[in-house]
Formats: sequence, C-alpha cells, structure tokens
Amino acid sequence: MTYQDVLRELADAHGVATSYVASDGKEKTVAEDTLLKILRALDVPLGDAPDEAEVRAALTALHEAEASRPLPPTVVAVEGARPTFDVHVHHGDPADVHLLLEDGSRREVTQEDNWTTPVEVDGISWGEATFRIPGDLPQGWHTIVLQSNDRHAEATLIITPARLSTTDKYLAEPAAGVMAQIYSVRSEDSWGIGDFHDMGLLAETLAREAGADYLLVNPMHAAEPVPPVEDSPYLPTTRRFINPIYLRIEDLPEYDLLDASVREDVEELASELRELNRTPDFLERNPVYDGKLQVLHELFNLRGSGKREDAFRAYKDREGQGLQDFADWCARRELDQVHAQRAHAVSPDLDELAEFYMWLQFLCDEQLAAAQQRARDAGMSIGIMADLAVGVHPGGADAHNLAPWLAPDASVGAPPDGYNQQGQDWSQPPWNPRKLAEAGYRPWRDLLATVLRHSGGIRVDHILGLFRLYFIPRMQSPTTGTYVNFDHEALVGVLALEAERAGAVVIGEDLGTFEPWVQDVLAERGVMGTSVLWFESSPSVEGPRKQEEYRKLALSSVTTHDLPPTAGYLAGEHIDLRERLGVLTTDPEEEHRGDRAWQAQILNRVREAGEFSGTGLAERDFEGLARDERGPVGELMAGMHRFISGTPSALSCTALVDMVGDVRAQNQPGTNNEQYPNWCVPLCDGSGEPVLIEDLAGNELFRKIAEASRRH
Repeated sequence: MTYQDVLRELADAHGVATSYVASDGKEKTVAEDTLLKILRALDVPLGDAPDEAEVRAALTALHEAEASRPLPPTVVAVEGARPTFDVHVHHGDPADVHLLLEDGSRREVTQEDNWTTPVEVDGISWGEATFRIPGDLPQGWHTIVLQSNDRHAEATLIITPARLSTTDKYLAEPAAGVMAQIYSVRSEDSWGIGDFHDMGLLAETLAREAGADYLLVNPMHAAEPVPPVEDSPYLPTTRRFINPIYLRIEDLPEYDLLDASVREDVEELASELRELNRTPDFLERNPVYDGKLQVLHELFNLRGSGKREDAFRAYKDREGQGLQDFADWCARRELDQVHAQRAHAVSPDLDELAEFYMWLQFLCDEQLAAAQQRARDAGMSIGIMADLAVGVHPGGADAHNLAPWLAPDASVGAPPDGYNQQGQDWSQPPWNPRKLAEAGYRPWRDLLATVLRHSGGIRVDHILGLFRLYFIPRMQSPTTGTYVNFDHEALVGVLALEAERAGAVVIGEDLGTFEPWVQDVLAERGVMGTSVLWFESSPSVEGPRKQEEYRKLALSSVTTHDLPPTAGYLAGEHIDLRERLGVLTTDPEEEHRGDRAWQAQILNRVREAGEFSGTGLAERDFEGLARDERGPVGELMAGMHRFISGTPSALSCTALVDMVGDVRAQNQPGTNNEQYPNWCVPLCDGSGEPVLIEDLAGNELFRKIAEASRRH
C-alpha cells in the first residue's frame, strides 16, 4: 500500500470522507492537506508532515484500542430489536455481563458464538465475546455492566422508539402553522424587540385569526451574557440554555416588589425603548439587553424565600451540573469583560454572579412555559415549535464546557453550491463523533431534554448533520473542507427518544446536498422533512413538483428564513441583494432569466392545481412574462399558499413576513453584519411600515394569506 492508500484507510476508519459528490453531481477528491488537518482535529495523533510509518502507526493504534476496549462506547438499539455487542477481556478470563435498566431493575443477556482470534496488545492477549440483548427492553437510558475477575466496566445502552408516535396524528389530520423570528415581532409593550410575552400573544393571535396549530420560532438559545451580543440566533453561545433578552420584565413576580422610585426609573427606561416599536430601523439588541440586565440585577436582590425560592431550587436540581457550568462561564465572562475594566470598582462575588445567571435561566424557563401554555389554551394542538441551531459560537459557553466532546480545530459549514458559490463557513465547532459516543451521547440528550421541555415540536436545522457534517479546517476556505460521518442511528435515535418523552413532533430541515436514503431513514423514524416550494422539482415530469407529489411526512412552505420574503423573492430580491453585496459570482442577467423562467413554471403549477381560481390569474400563462406583468403580488402569494396548504404534507407553514407583505431578507447566507444587517430586520409591511402584533387582525393582506393557508 502507498502512503495515500494508508492515509485514506485511516480517514475511512475515522469516518472522514476521502471524496464526495458535489452539488453539481461531480465527484470531488479531498486533498491530502484537508484529510490530515481534519484527522488531527479529531484527535488522531499525527504530526504536521507525517510519513507513511506514522500514518500506519496511527491506524494500528486505532485497531488495537478497539480490540482491547472492554465494552463499546455506547450501544444504541431500536425498541423491539435484539442487536449484539462485543466485549473484550483478557484471553481466558470470564466475561460476566448483565443490564441495569433505568428503573433500577436487572436484565440478563445471552452469549453468542464468537470464534475471533485473540489479539495481542502491549504483551496482553485480548479475547472477544459477543452478547445479545433481549427484544423486550423498554425505551430509555440503560447500562451494560461487565465484570471480568477484578476488572469492571460499564457502557450506556439506549433503547429508542422505532417510530415517533406523535407523527401519525398529523398524517391523518394535516395541520397548519406560522413561522416567525420572535425578536422581530413586537407589540405595543415590547422593549424594542419581541419577547416571551409577545410569543404567547402572537401564538394566541394566530390561533384565533388564522387557525394556526403551531408557531415555529427562531432558536431561543442564549447569546453572550453581557453586551455586546451576537445578533444571529443560529450562532449562540449555548444551544441548551435560553437567551434572557426575551424576558418580559413586567411579567416577573419580583417586579411588584420594586420600590416606587426604582419602578419609576424602570418605566422611564421601558418607555424610551417602546418608542422603537413603531420604527422600521434595524434592531439593536445591545441597548435593550443592557437595560433589561440592569433591572434584572435589581430584581435578583429582591428574591425572597417560600414557594418561589423552592421552585428555583427544584429547577437547579433538574438541570444539574450543566446549568452550573453554564452559569459559571457567564459569571467569569462578565467579570472579565465588564468588571476587570473598572479600575476602582468592587467586583461581585463569582458564586453570587453565577447564582444570578442560574436565576435568569429559571425566569426564562417560566416565561417560555407560560408562552406554550397560552398557545395551547388558545387551541393550538402543537403550540410553540422550537428551532435547534446546527452548532455554537467557537468562543461561547458550550465550546468551553463541552470541549471534551467537540472538535474545536474544525469549523462546520457547507461546500459551494448554486446559491452560495463560495461555500459557507458557519464557524461552529462540531461534535467529535468518537468522543460523543464515549460520553454515552449525554451532552446531546441533555440539550434536547431542555429545549423540548416547553415545546410541542422541534425543528432541527440541517438535520443532515446527524448523518454527516462538512468539516472545514479552522480559518481556511470552505472549498477546502470534507464530510465527516456520524452514527446517525445514535443521534437520530436519541432525538426520537427525547421527543417521544416530551410528546413533541420532530421536523428535520433536510435541504441541501444529501444521499436519497437519508430521507428514507428519517421517514422510517417518523421524523418529518422540509419542503420549500422554490426548491422542489417533480419526480415524474420536468419542472416544479406537482401539488399531489409533495411528501406526506414533511413540513412544507413557500419560503424559509434564508430567503427574502415571498414578495421580495417574486421581485428577484434574492438575486439583486447578492449582487449589491458582491457575493453573486454569476452574471446577474443570466440569474434573472433563469429565475423568471423557474418562477413562471411554479406559478403555472399553482394555476394547474386550481389555486388561482376565482381571480384574474385563473387562466394566465406565466411563461415569458416579466416580473411586473404577472399580476398583483397579493394574489400571487395567496395562490402559492393555497397550493402549499393543499399538498398531502402533514404540516404546512406560512411565514409571518408573507402575511404582511414584507420584502426585506432577514438573513443573507454567506455574509456578515458588516455586509448586511442579518437577523436585525423588524417585521414591516410592503411599504416599510412596522407591523405590531396588535395590527395583524386588521391587516387586509394578513387576513387574505391566513385564509389561503388553511388546510383544504
């Protein structure tokens, strides 16, 4: 074998792709430099310029470690299955194995024949034995116990649901919902950005006025503990805990304990921030969060005893060490960034400051629960649907606290494609697949359990990342990356288990480059996919997907948060914006010609389905028409949303921005905030006037799109 052969065998052994099929259908061979850097990021012991002997030694070390490991890192099985697992003991020694179930009971396993030849590692001969688990184990987190003379080992056994029971209800009775970026949706009493109170009010309004069964919100993950904070909800400091910027101060019980003079100051601050609610200016989180933190510190000092303090203690006990670690990180970050800069000020006590940050999470948990209760009381069958970001900020709390299970020298992103020709670097450190398995997937479980606690559903951004992620050597171009494979049976299984326990539906954002079998695996587990009108091609004829051809097991929508609102998209804003920002690498006129042709085909599909019936567009052929010749934008959008609501998909979803005619993109992938104000665009109508929650019921376009979005 040559050096290249050994290197590629080592890469294969660690799940690192040596080639992959790009978005254009061509196979791309991964460069040697990329393979070496990604392997080192996965803690494979390789020098900067290893020779064949060093690479071969790393491969041998891997095989020997596997042959001398007493138990697998984790065993994951589907309920009802009877898989086997291998154990390793000193050759000739006994292997006594049993299971300790989550409820404390004990179960036995059966031994199977295994004639594998013993392997010698460091002068010790290791034998292998195989055991089979029983097929009637309950779902849950169990333990495999191995005793071999005086050697004891344990491993995690996870029994996952074969299929989510929450899914079938919506296959039988399809439901409709609305997606919104909560920070951008304000009410008269907001402090300049949307909050938990607004979330509940919006859900209530949508249930009453639009018949919505759920409200899909942006990730509510926490950003930095003190200003300045990251604007993107998809680049959080942690995915497990919540952003206190969404707290509604006046809803806190402690607010009533403020003395009159302090309350007067708070009301003056709130009044100044409320003036921002009626402006179309880009959102500024820092002054809002700074003001809320000042008040929250005052309220923290008013905490008393009794039932509320008991509830706080119970919350801390439930969240455990993960909450303590997060709060400690927040406290240290505040001390470093704020108090260390004040030469003569007295710094707060670290433990007391950590207690403050745990208290903030307790408040967030309460107000998120209240929003979900308000949604359900209004008649929503699902209520709040959470959104789980792909990863975290490389300098954030999770990157620090979960470092033992991450690969910080790599960054998650996406290879070049037709929409982002330069590729994407999301800067997030990915999981290290082996380290995560060795941890029994508990870091993954813990964040899911917390996120799902007050959610009727969860959308997993880039769910293909549970199968493989595009790793980029940190600080390099996205064109130099490659895919790393994950144990999808484990990651998807844990997701299904925690969602089943929470009674939640699961939506996987499965857009992008993937192998077809991935969607089949997700469908078998009851995980719904994502279908976006603009991206769907027909499997039977040339052109866009027909209405009846949409997947049943999917959340289908006209648009997504990474595209301009539909009114803007119809006008070609997704092309014009990229040209203005200098990130369009193709000829804009060619882009517009191709886009107009594709949009014409989509609009003709809508017409063919009868969704323009009763309008002046019912007989119109859109082929060859200019953008301004196709008809009223409101009628076009209504027909498109009727088209989606008439698909077989279990869930349909309408963007709130479409319901008010907004045109500005909330996010332009591949750009930073120096290029475009990503995630800072308040909800406005087509003329640029702000729209508050109280305005929705009386908005003519809102009523039109709401009616079009009802399932039929």
